[in-house]
Amino acid sequence: MNVRERRGSARGRILEAAGRRFYADGIASTGIDAITADAGVAKMSLYNNFASKAALVEAYVDARHEEWLGLYRARAALAASPAGLVLAVFDAYIDHAAAAHRQGFRGCGLLNAAAELGADAPARAAVRRHKEEVEGILAEALGGGAQADRAADLSEHLCFLLEGAMARAGLEGQDTRLVRARAIAADMLDRL
Repeated sequence: MNVRERRGSARGRILEAAGRRFYADGIASTGIDAITADAGVAKMSLYNNFASKAALVEAYVDARHEEWLGLYRARAALAASPAGLVLAVFDAYIDHAAAAHRQGFRGCGLLNAAAELGADAPARAAVRRHKEEVEGILAEALGGGAQADRAADLSEHLCFLLEGAMARAGLEGQDTRLVRARAIAADMLDRL
């Protein structure tokens, strides 16, 4: 389903409204009535498209994951080297931070969501899969084969750098920490 179709459908409008509200106000603070009002749909329309609020939250997490992958793929397409692919991960997070958010930049929407969810929530598992995929993208860019263990260690290290920077950027409401983390990563890669 393309963006134009999503925006026109009740499901798409609900998901977009939920995404704005969940990111700005949090999942627990966002009621179904606020989402349906923002989406311009009846409550029954929400339940015709999502079995529960938990299902809507999981769809939100999946949509955020796809949004990030799109940002990463656009940056990766411009990369001319393995180091460029690594930095494309940082650039995708910087691009996300630069995107307009109605209530301002609040950090990683996926981690914000995970913090509100129970340990066994399907959406929390989806957040974990996203973070593991990002780490896998980094490890793949850093190389496999005989260097697979080193690539895995370095990708984990870069993820710690990235997640720490994202947390601080979210607290500060701007991308400065992410830009700095990218520079640190670039310096690390130059030293390899």
